[in-house]
Order: sequence, then structure tokens, then C-alpha cells
Amino acid sequence: MAAKFAQLFADSRRALLTMLGIQAVIWSVQVLNWLDDYGLSREFGLRTEQVGDLPEMFTSPFLHFSWSHIEANSWPLFVLGFLSAYRGMRKFLLASLVIVVSGGLLVWLLESPNTVTAGASGMVYGYLGYVVLRGLLDRNVLDAVVGIVVAVVYSTILIGVLPVTPGVSWLGHLGGLIGGLAAAVLLRDRPAAKPAAPQGTAPTSPGSALLKQLDELGL
Repeated sequence: MAAKFAQLFADSRRALLTMLGIQAVIWSVQVLNWLDDYGLSREFGLRTEQVGDLPEMFTSPFLHFSWSHIEANSWPLFVLGFLSAYRGMRKFLLASLVIVVSGGLLVWLLESPNTVTAGASGMVYGYLGYVVLRGLLDRNVLDAVVGIVVAVVYSTILIGVLPVTPGVSWLGHLGGLIGGLAAAVLLRDRPAAKPAAPQGTAPTSPGSALLKQLDELGL
């Protein structure tokens, strides 16, 4: 039990430092973007229907179009990102990749022509879906409690996946949410396989006997 708590503490500390680092990058980029009259957003945001702009799905989450835009995204990104990462960085990074690609592709395919999309809100919705569904799928009490609390606290923002607010990329929100849900399914904890019941005494080959000896020696 002590070892589990120690690992949880280490993972939580790593998650906290990671999200602080991401926030530092986003806000530093925002200052440069503002000084450039948001030219970075126009240049490295995701433009629809242009194959050459597809890589910008990986840069657009770090860019915003105003101070109010980044302020609205920063706090939920920090909280939901931390809750997505505190159980391990490997799953967090894979979930982030799925969310970025899912949201980016939906925007690129379906957004109005020549529209430039930028902002971390797609990641916010992705982490929301990931945390809530992970709490339902994984057999972990802490994850379940976290998922329920997050679902209650952030349920009101789900209106953002509908086309109700002009100038807001609801497709990015929806794509991010879909990616988060998909990541929760793909990365869910699976129960350990039970050892097969013995079925008689079969002759042991020299190769299998050697492998067994190596396993016993820890090799």
C-alpha cells in the first residue's frame, strides 16, 4: 500500500510540473503572438482543407486570438490536464495525441473553407471526456470519484459542442471530446489474465525447460 501511495505521489508531482510547463509555454507564446498582432495564430493555426496545413493541428492548441481567449482556456486546461496525467505520463501523452488528431481532423474536414482555428479548448473538452469515461471504465475508486466530480462541475460547458456561439469552433470542441472518449476506451486498465488451468502432464521440451530456468533466474 505504501508503495502505491509513493507512486501516486510521484506521478501527481510529475503531472503538476508538466501542466505548469505547458501553461508557461502557452502564455509565453501568447505574449509573442500579441506583440505580433496575432500573426502566429494566423500562420500556425489550423487552416481547413489544405493538406499542407495538417501539421498545424499540433501547433494550434498553443495559440490563441486574444487575452480573454487564453484566460478562458487556461484554468480548465490546467485542472483537467492534471487529472488526466496524475495516473501516469505515458497514458497522458497517448491520450493527448488522440485528442489532438481527432479534434484537428474534424476541424480540417468540416470547418468552413479558409477558416483558421486555434486555441486549447479542444484539448479541454478532450481531457474532460477522458477523465469522466476513465472513471467509469477503470476499476479504480479514485478515478471513479474524480470522474463523477468532474462530470458534475464541468457539465455546463458541454453546450460548447453545439453550433450555438458564433466565432467559436464547436467542431474543435466536439472532435476533442470524441478523441478523449476514444482515448479512455483505448487506454483503459485491463484485468490481468488468469493463468490457464493445467490440462494433464505434457512432455516438456528442452527449449521450454531452458526458458523456465531463465525465468527463475530472472534473466
